[in-house]
Amino acid sequence: MSEHSGDATPPEEPEAGSPIGRRIVLAMAGLGAAGIVWGAKAQSGLERMLRPITLRDPTGLSNFVPSAGRFRIYSVTGGLPHESAIAYRLRVHGLVDRPTTFTLDDLRRLPPTALAKDFQCVTGWRVPDVHWKGVALSRLLDEVGAKPEGRFLTFYSFDGTYTESLTVEQARRPDVIAAYEMIGKTVTREHGGPVRLYVAPMYGYKSLKWLQRIEVTDTLQAGFWEGQGYDVDGWVGRSNGRSDEPT
Repeated sequence: MSEHSGDATPPEEPEAGSPIGRRIVLAMAGLGAAGIVWGAKAQSGLERMLRPITLRDPTGLSNFVPSAGRFRIYSVTGGLPHESAIAYRLRVHGLVDRPTTFTLDDLRRLPPTALAKDFQCVTGWRVPDVHWKGVALSRLLDEVGAKPEGRFLTFYSFDGTYTESLTVEQARRPDVIAAYEMIGKTVTREHGGPVRLYVAPMYGYKSLKWLQRIEVTDTLQAGFWEGQGYDVDGWVGRSNGRSDEPT
């Protein structure tokens, strides 16, 4: 989950490991029971049903797209933004000595960090032992010369809406990276590519997708879901995501 006014309850999800939604399965079963003949028209209808379906949650703030594999794909804007690998830019600025804009090639030329860590969503699903590769945030902060008074980071997505935050101390952990590879391949659009944030020890809502900008600041700027009541420090096992949710 990158990737969550009212009660911002995450949308209902299909069972873990299911690449398509329950209503699609039921619809397919209904087609079989009706004995539909497989002509060109019926084939076209089935193909439409098998496309990813966006399910809007009751608040209208987040969307859930069933996807292949064991992940669930979330978007707070109702769509999946796109940026090509050639056009991609990551700007790191704020309280730094050398504000810098990195291309994807620039990031790949920096010493890489490889991780094999779980991806844990605050809603309960988990994908174990995911292989990631990218640039440690500590390295990026050193590259731009982060100033001592810069104690926080604000992350911005190129979806135009999603933001997240970390303390500099959290960001300098060795298991926090700007990831450009996932499971041995370039991070896909659905998973937040070309570059996304991956914060291994925290729930997925902290791992912002479609990373566009990192700002070093002297004050905490709560992220998108923190504004809806989620914990600022989303440690796996020590945070409930929503500060008002029961344990």
